[in-house]
Amino acid sequence: MRMTRRVRHGIPVLAVLFLLITLNQCQVGKRNLQSLDTLRILTRNAPTTYYIGSNEEPRGFEHDLAAGFADSLGVVPKFVIINSVDGILEAMAAGEGDIAAAGLTRTDDRMERFQFGPGYFNIQQQVVYRRGGPNPDSIPDLVGLHMKVIQNSSYTERLSALQERYPGLTWEMTTALSTEELMRHVVRGSLDVTVADANIIRINQRYYPELRVAFPISETQQLAWILSERVPGLEDAVHSWFEEIRSSGQLAVVRERYYGHATIFDYVDIRAFHRRIESRLPRYEPLFRQAAGESGLPWTLLAAQSYQESHWRAHAISPTGVRGLMMLTQITARSLGVTNRLDPKQSVMGGAEYMLRLLNRLPDGIPERQQIRFALAAYNVGMGHLRDARTLAERLGHDPDRWQNMEEVLPLLSHREYYTTLKYGYARGTEPVRYVNRVLNYRDILENSLQ
Repeated sequence: MRMTRRVRHGIPVLAVLFLLITLNQCQVGKRNLQSLDTLRILTRNAPTTYYIGSNEEPRGFEHDLAAGFADSLGVVPKFVIINSVDGILEAMAAGEGDIAAAGLTRTDDRMERFQFGPGYFNIQQQVVYRRGGPNPDSIPDLVGLHMKVIQNSSYTERLSALQERYPGLTWEMTTALSTEELMRHVVRGSLDVTVADANIIRINQRYYPELRVAFPISETQQLAWILSERVPGLEDAVHSWFEEIRSSGQLAVVRERYYGHATIFDYVDIRAFHRRIESRLPRYEPLFRQAAGESGLPWTLLAAQSYQESHWRAHAISPTGVRGLMMLTQITARSLGVTNRLDPKQSVMGGAEYMLRLLNRLPDGIPERQQIRFALAAYNVGMGHLRDARTLAERLGHDPDRWQNMEEVLPLLSHREYYTTLKYGYARGTEPVRYVNRVLNYRDILENSLQ
């Protein structure tokens, strides 16, 4: 007597049960996109990805993008900090994250292992050295130099390909150090060279002005997120979201936020700033902190603004008559109750109060994250000229609430064809753009020096 009953089409019941169990096991570890309440985001702590700002809130290019995507899904972003690229790749392979947003280059080797989202930032791998150290001009010049890169990185992939043509090319690998830390070792002289992405170099040259670019070793590549294949629908959602923020201009806004002012690199100026953080800032830091406590503005922003204005010289006087640490005009000082512009405390407190007034006078439509840029521009060129620039932006079909549009429009205030049609007339419109970029540049350097 047969013990196995058969179902229609001749499939045994036990076989059906086995099939159901197998299918159920395949679902283990999967997360339904529609039922998610958190999005697990693997990243690393670095200036180009994720870090805690002076207001003790998380910031960073990757942070803002990933948090924005989570918000679009209506879920809570859960950032998991892993200190190495190798660790992030292993964690994604083990199913410990939904996305990896960590400044990861999309390479052929990685695409064989992982599912990637769309590219969102073009980069190039470059060799860096220290000013005054070995200065290689080409790949053969790297032979014999002490070079170290992070293990299982896009850099090791590229170096391995180059090694086939240049057998004498050698390097060390590390999982204990980040790319940023390796660049610091180059600056200190314990390494001759390392390899880094151009965007990482651009940010870190402000912190290590002795760092120099030798030459690129790759063509243009793209940064992209690694996506978990355990979340059905995630890939389509990521692609749709990036397409949306790219077409709406929001991607450009985030890129401008972190890289717009990072293009400034003046070796002499940055070196002087680093020296003055040690020699001049301690004298006035308590005042900046006090003003920050009363105004709610970050003290590092006020300090950076003061450096741009006066290089932290309390008795600074410009040819136009502005004076003091915050370079207040006589009219502005009077409106703030400042009786002595050369008094450090009055100047700093007055400058902070003036910044608050400017922020409060900004139109409601300006995104909160961009309001500081608009207020800084008004501090430099005046609120009247800023309003003129916004009017001109609207005439030209640009959104006046986006700073990257204002960067294009403000310089037009010095062109006769435009300023003669505006209420406040001529202005040196390139100055506020430079002013904003320099202040934010100094702020970033200062915040990094405190870590």
